[in-house]
Amino acid sequence: MKTQLQANKIAAGRVLVVDDHQAARESIADVLRHTGHQVECRGSAREALRVLQDDAFDVVVTDLQMPGMSGLEFIQHVQRQRMGVQMVMVTAHATVASAVEAMRHGAFDYIEKPFDVEQLEQRVNQALERGRLLDRGLAWNSSGGGQSPVMIGSSVPMRQLRDRIAQVAPTSETVLISGESGTGKELVAHSIHAASRRAASPLVGLNCPVLSAQLMESELFGHERGAFTGADAPRTGRFELADGGTILLDEISEIDLGVQAKLLRVLQEMAFERVGSSKTIRIDVRVLATTNRDLLTEIRESRFRQDLYFRLAVVPIQVPPLRQRPSDVIELVDYFLRRAAERLSREPAQLRSSAAELLVDYHWPGNIRELENLITRACVLCQGEPISADDLRPWLIDADGNSPSHETSVPVGLSLEEMEKKLIVATLEHFDGHRAKTAQALGIGLRTLSGKLKAYGYAPRTKSFAHAEC
Repeated sequence: MKTQLQANKIAAGRVLVVDDHQAARESIADVLRHTGHQVECRGSAREALRVLQDDAFDVVVTDLQMPGMSGLEFIQHVQRQRMGVQMVMVTAHATVASAVEAMRHGAFDYIEKPFDVEQLEQRVNQALERGRLLDRGLAWNSSGGGQSPVMIGSSVPMRQLRDRIAQVAPTSETVLISGESGTGKELVAHSIHAASRRAASPLVGLNCPVLSAQLMESELFGHERGAFTGADAPRTGRFELADGGTILLDEISEIDLGVQAKLLRVLQEMAFERVGSSKTIRIDVRVLATTNRDLLTEIRESRFRQDLYFRLAVVPIQVPPLRQRPSDVIELVDYFLRRAAERLSREPAQLRSSAAELLVDYHWPGNIRELENLITRACVLCQGEPISADDLRPWLIDADGNSPSHETSVPVGLSLEEMEKKLIVATLEHFDGHRAKTAQALGIGLRTLSGKLKAYGYAPRTKSFAHAEC
């Protein structure tokens, strides 16, 4: 039986396993050696730091709960010393919060105990590949949990976008990335960071629309214990975590005006105070920001500060919508077909010429994200026969926001988020409520799937679903 490493054809790497329990670390080491990796073990974080100072490793697999120096402290040391190694954590369910905190400090991912062999192999392989992509100046597509080229498409707009990224990336200038939802603005940001001189340092992201003004200020700048109700412990903010690297402010137009003023000061002075503190913290951070809104319109409507706009738009980049580069559609379709086939462990689905023509002519209101969701759904639900235009047409929306088919399951005026929800629920029900198979088919993590279902308030249609999660 082929291992996950062999199946993915990922070259072996050097892995350091750190755990104070000998049996646990040797068990992990045996699994990774069996898949071809060169593995060394250490019984403490301090021993591991000494090894990392003298020798180069690709990936570190570390326990979080260790005497002396904890796994979280270990992660922070590695990040501060810019060792350029990918960190994967092993944690019990009770310490998942600590694992998430470690990821804020630059760790790649974590594995909950108990885990199986394939899960361990997959996390290590993904971490190894991420490091190699960064070494080659390529972007890591974190949303998909795997690798992708910097950009897919050979159209003139895409060649111009790649040229602009190549010009901008080596500098430390602030970049404002504009474009419609689903065009790949975050991937552009990751590409800029990965091709920059800060690539070995963290890229720390913040999704601005999901936070209130108070939480936004705390997330950006951190807070001291007792700074506000519920601040039971001090917190390190995203700017501080990104020191020496890059911060990505996703959909920055959603930030409250009061926080915008404080953000302006950080961009001007590269200094800030945590909430509840008078101590000034100075940082060296490159700022990338994305927006799907016209910020000049937002300024006229008094929803965005003009002075902040000029600080952000030092180098503006406009990401073209998919409808402006129809010649790239088939390239993207081929890529998404291959990805879906890998996740579903089957041969790539075939596309009839009628389906290809339909996709090229479609106006793509949801852009690349809509295309990826559509191809994923087709691969999951249209098994056996090649995908036809009739298979796809019910899932499309016409230029007026209406369904082109009376038999469609897509409501009129469906938003991108609603389309994603519909795809996730349809795929889950196709697999009879089996969450692990659903996550694999969709190319997302099981934690991500569970979080989305919880946000949807999704309740299985039949009692059997409740017993079929994994």
